[in-house]
Order: sequence, then C-alpha cells, then structure tokens
Amino acid sequence: MAEDQVTPLIVVDAANVVGSRPDGWWRDRAGATARLRDRLAGLHEQGLRAGPDWARRPPLEIVLVTEGRARGVEASDTVGVVEAPGSGDDAIARLVAETTPHRQCLVVTSDRGLRRRVEAAGGQVTGAGTLA
Repeated sequence: MAEDQVTPLIVVDAANVVGSRPDGWWRDRAGATARLRDRLAGLHEQGLRAGPDWARRPPLEIVLVTEGRARGVEASDTVGVVEAPGSGDDAIARLVAETTPHRQCLVVTSDRGLRRRVEAAGGQVTGAGTLA
C-alpha cells in the first residue's frame, strides 16, 4: 500500500493538552482527560484545523496518551487510548518511533522536550492550541 493510502496517526499528549487550559482539571484529571477524549471524537472524519496539510484531510486515527491519575480513561469508538506505564513522554516517543517508518504521525503537545524527541524520531508536532 502506498504511504498516502495509510491512515495518518494523530497522537495527543493528554497531560499537556489538558494542562494548557486552566479549567480546574487538577481536581479531576481523569474526568478532564475523558472530556478531552470526547472533544476529539469527530477529528477522525473532520481533520485538524491547523497543522500539516495531510492532517487536515480525513480519515485520521486519533490516539490519546494518558499517564498518572488520568489512567483508566477508556477509548471511544473514534479515539484510542494508550496508557503510559510510566512517563507519557516516553510512551509518545516510543509510539512515534514505531509509527513513522510506515505512516505519517503528528503529535499534539506544547512540551518542547517532547517536541525534540518526536522530531528526532521522524514525527511532526503541533501545539496544544491546535485543539482549542
């Protein structure tokens, strides 16, 4: 299958995106993460409003990476969930490294350290504001 026929992967750094909005998320991290998952529900068939051109065109696979007290949030029909056994950044970097040889991958995060790791692994990055 040609690379342009493989569904691109959008990986969302849940802790970073949830933490970018001062809406009381710290009182209920799992609840805030579940609300983020629900906000992402239509992206697989709508595409992103920002980011590289390929991420603006559906279909997309959406994966939310959780860690810490946000673990336990279940996947939905349109958003997958990967529970990091430790650091969410490590899980994201590993996922990108496993994905990029075969398909396009975009990580949504504003974490500069993670940005460097993702780009070194061959992925692309857009800021948390992309999902605002």
